[in-house]
Amino acid sequence: MSEAAAKSGDENGVASEVAGNPKRGADPGDAGPAAAAAAAKKPRTAEDAGEEGGEAARVFEIEADAAEDKGTRHAMEDAWVLLKDAGLGSPGKLRCAHFAIYDGHGGRLAAEYAQKNLHANVLSAGLPRELMDVKAAKKAILDGFRKTDESLLEESATGGWQDGATAVCVWVLGQRVFIANIGDAKAVLARSSTEDGDSTVKAIVLTREHKAIYPLERARIQKAGGVVGSNGRLQGRLEVSRAFGDRQFKKVGVVATPDIHSFELTGREQFLILGCDGLWGVCFHFQYDQSPGLRKTFKTC
Repeated sequence: MSEAAAKSGDENGVASEVAGNPKRGADPGDAGPAAAAAAAKKPRTAEDAGEEGGEAARVFEIEADAAEDKGTRHAMEDAWVLLKDAGLGSPGKLRCAHFAIYDGHGGRLAAEYAQKNLHANVLSAGLPRELMDVKAAKKAILDGFRKTDESLLEESATGGWQDGATAVCVWVLGQRVFIANIGDAKAVLARSSTEDGDSTVKAIVLTREHKAIYPLERARIQKAGGVVGSNGRLQGRLEVSRAFGDRQFKKVGVVATPDIHSFELTGREQFLILGCDGLWGVCFHFQYDQSPGLRKTFKTC
């Protein structure tokens, strides 16, 4: 499971149902959580952040943390990334931060490979570092996912392993947040109606799950020659329809193409949680309106 938080503006994410089913035929209670949380502080103004177009520029400071629990499984198969300074030495004026959760299944190797390589691949694919270009940023993320999966599949073929991993990732470039996901890990944003943080807080799901049973995913799978069984799983075995790795399922419709959405940071975002399916399905649901209620729910997880 995973969590991440930041203050943000109008989100372009897609609402999604809460679900906690395992990727392969394990018991839902076995879902192993890995958690990463990031929260934005109050913004600084132009006095210490510089002027932009004659107006005070607000710079949101980001805090982040992570937690994990393997549940009843023998080993933890998930991995996470917390990089508040994610430039990796590349020059650029834009603040770059990166947070990610990789929910492994069938083993930990795919999650670890993505953990080590995805962000570097996204940077090398042209993630903007000087001037914000939303289209270029989304293309870099898309290309980074593709390159990571291609090289992961080569690695798994050489090593003789067939692990897979779903992912939910966040990049903060300047004041814009990008969310990319494959599979059933989720990103949920807590946003207040006013900037003081004392007003009503809504939980907004920013990601869309990718499962073989869903119509659009099923259609792609069937076109590729795959079959969705009566249990809703690809070839009767795999629940998710998008993932890194899963080499044996790539020819029957599994892809690593992410959904990518973005929003601008304002002063109303309280925190953002990135979570594996076990976090949402086993620990709690987020049907709360008031900020204290949201915080109480996260504490009881």
